[in-house]
Amino acid sequence: MKTILLGQNKIPVPAIIQGTMRFDRLTTNEVAAMFHNDLENGTNFVDTANCYGKPEGLVESIIGKTFAENPGLRDKLVLQSKGGITFYPDGRPYHNYSKEHLLKTLDASLSRLQTDHLDYFLLHRVDALFRPEEVAEAFDIMKREGKVLHFGVSNDVPYGIELLQKYCSVPIEVNQMQFSIAHADMCVQPIATNNHDFYAVDRDCGVLNYCRLKDITIQAWSPFQYGFIDGVFIDNPKYQEVNDAMQKVANKYGVNKTTIAIAWILRHPADMQVVCGTTRIERFNDCCKACDIELTYEDWYNIYLAAGYPIM
Repeated sequence: MKTILLGQNKIPVPAIIQGTMRFDRLTTNEVAAMFHNDLENGTNFVDTANCYGKPEGLVESIIGKTFAENPGLRDKLVLQSKGGITFYPDGRPYHNYSKEHLLKTLDASLSRLQTDHLDYFLLHRVDALFRPEEVAEAFDIMKREGKVLHFGVSNDVPYGIELLQKYCSVPIEVNQMQFSIAHADMCVQPIATNNHDFYAVDRDCGVLNYCRLKDITIQAWSPFQYGFIDGVFIDNPKYQEVNDAMQKVANKYGVNKTTIAIAWILRHPADMQVVCGTTRIERFNDCCKACDIELTYEDWYNIYLAAGYPIM
C-alpha cells in the first residue's frame, strides 16, 4: 500500500481511504468484513459523516455496532468523520457551523461510533453563516478534551481556509474535494489559464496548488463519478473515448479500468488520498492495486486528452 505524509504534521497514512457513505445497505458482519479486508490490503483509514444514511447518523451507528461486535477493531483504524450538515424535519439539508452545534454533533458521532475520539474531524462543505472564531473555539475544546486529534475541511477554497486558520490554534490538515478523470476542473484550469476556454474559468480559486503550498492533503472523493454524483463514467457510453483510453492503459498494466481511474489520481504530484466508497470487497481490492502502478506522462495525458480537456 502506498503511503503519503498527511498535512503539516507529516503523518504517514495510506493513499486509499475506505469511504462509508453507502454502508447503510450493509450488515455489521459485512462492514467488519470490509474493514478486515482493508487491513489486509494495508489501509486502515476510514471516512464517514454524521449525515450518512437515513435517519441521520445511521452509517455511524452501523460502524459503532461493528466495533462493539469486534473488540479491538476500532484501535486498528484511523477514524475520520465530518460534521456541519444537519436536516429540517422534512429532510432538507442545511449547514450549521456554530460552536454549540459542532460540539453537539461531535458528541453524537462519538456516541454512535462507540469510540472516545476521532483521529480526524472535518467540516462538511461550507456554511455561508460561519463565524471562524466560533469554529476555532469548538476545535480548541475538541482538542483539549481529547475527542479529536486532527482537523480539516471539505470542498473549501483558499480564502475560506485562510479565514478559518487565522483564528485556529490547530492546523487545517485536510481538504476533501471531488476529483476524478471526469471531474478534474481543479487540475485542468491552470492548464487552460489565459485562454477563452470553458476550462479557463476558475471555479476552485486555485485550491489544488494552494493546498500543496500549505501542506494540506487533498482527499479525492467520488473518483468514479461525473457531475455532482450524476453517475459512474466507467463503462458509460457517454464517456466512450475516455473508456477506450483507460482500457488501453489497463491492458498495458494487466489491470482493469477501476484500477486505472485510481492510478490516474494517485499519479498527480499533490500526493492525494482517494476516498473509495465502494461496498464491494473485490472493487476495493481493484482500487488498492492502483498503489502498485505509476502511470507514465504519456499514460496520464492520453487519458486526460480523451476526457476532452485542453492541453493549451
